[in-house]
Amino acid sequence: MKNIVILKNRSDIGGANRGSDMGIDAIEVAAINADNDFFNRLPFIEIQTHNETVYNKVHNTFAKRIEFVTQQCLRVKKAVHKALKNNQFPLIISGDHSSAMGTIAGVKSAYPSKTLGVIWIDAHADLHTPWSSPSGNIHGMCLAGALGFENRQYSKNKVSSETINYWQQLKTLDSKTPMIIPENLIYFGVRSVESVEKAIIKQYNITCYSVHEVRYRSIAECLNKTLHQLESVDNIYISFDVDALDCDLISDGTGTPVSKGFDSQEIIRLINGFFKTQKVIALEISEVNPLLDTKGNSMAESTFEIMNQIFLGLD
Repeated sequence: MKNIVILKNRSDIGGANRGSDMGIDAIEVAAINADNDFFNRLPFIEIQTHNETVYNKVHNTFAKRIEFVTQQCLRVKKAVHKALKNNQFPLIISGDHSSAMGTIAGVKSAYPSKTLGVIWIDAHADLHTPWSSPSGNIHGMCLAGALGFENRQYSKNKVSSETINYWQQLKTLDSKTPMIIPENLIYFGVRSVESVEKAIIKQYNITCYSVHEVRYRSIAECLNKTLHQLESVDNIYISFDVDALDCDLISDGTGTPVSKGFDSQEIIRLINGFFKTQKVIALEISEVNPLLDTKGNSMAESTFEIMNQIFLGLD
């Protein structure tokens, strides 16, 4: 792997807690404290954000700041598209996870005729929509958007016509079809799932490897089964939300920490296993929140350890 470019996306308007916009800085501090020049060796692009909108009054409680999240996803899409067209490997470091829709759209726009597999390493399924969301935070809707879902059959919210229009934009981000299909999505580490999301996973038979199953079957076996399932896809995008890590083992330095997750070495082995296929064309890391870290800068330090081990000698 060559020509790595870091895309710094400091947006945190799609999450419940402010502070993930500082995640990139926290990871860079971890590198400095480790006397590591990782961030000096690689080129980077700063993506403009709409973080100032956190001061605006929220009028839409079922899809908070959806108009600005939509604009942010389009910015991320453009940056990812440009990097891929320049034959670069985009390492996207994001604040909250909502902008993953932009990353997926960027990959699809760069390679519209190629099929995309998605590896989603996360404690959460992120399959809600404005109709089903209990919180209205769009970082819990990003996969539903990429899949083109609406979840109206599970509706418990009265969604305005304006929100519907923005959701239609988010689902495609200027393309004409859903960005991914359920059979090309594979979860690792999901363990905090609500009833609506469980129903959707069952309905579409989405593959989901729990932390327990990965340990019971072994990382190697789960990797092999995943690669067999994705054998026909052309490209793979990996999205790593740091709440996939065990918060008790690491720290609470993320917006929605969940116990009984992976350790750092398991994440490294998983991601490296997929990299060996030569199909991975983008990696996104999101949701480091140093303001919530009760153990100094532990989450960012663990995240940097993972990044450094994955990209060691590859730039």
